Amino acid sequence: MKQEQIQTLHPQPGKTNKRISLDKYNVIKQHILTILAVAELTHTELMEKLYDNVKDFFEGGVQWYGETVKLDLEARKIIERTATKPEKYRLK
Repeated sequence: MKQEQIQTLHPQPGKTNKRISLDKYNVIKQHILTILAVAELTHTELMEKLYDNVKDFFEGGVQWYGETVKLDLEARKIIERTATKPEKYRLK
């Protein structure tokens, strides 16, 4: 049976993001939202925490899926970048 796919969005107008497995999207999305519910994190901190949370059971490149889903969540206005240096991510 063919896996259900989702067309992810990109926050930059004119750019398109990837079509990925809906199951993998939901796993990564839930972990990103759970992580950001606790603290604002830099890109590196977010990706490291995501990797630590899912590395034992997630099949595929955690960083790649993490980046794809993070961009999608930004485009959907679910998370945002702060204006601070360094930039941090937070729930919107």
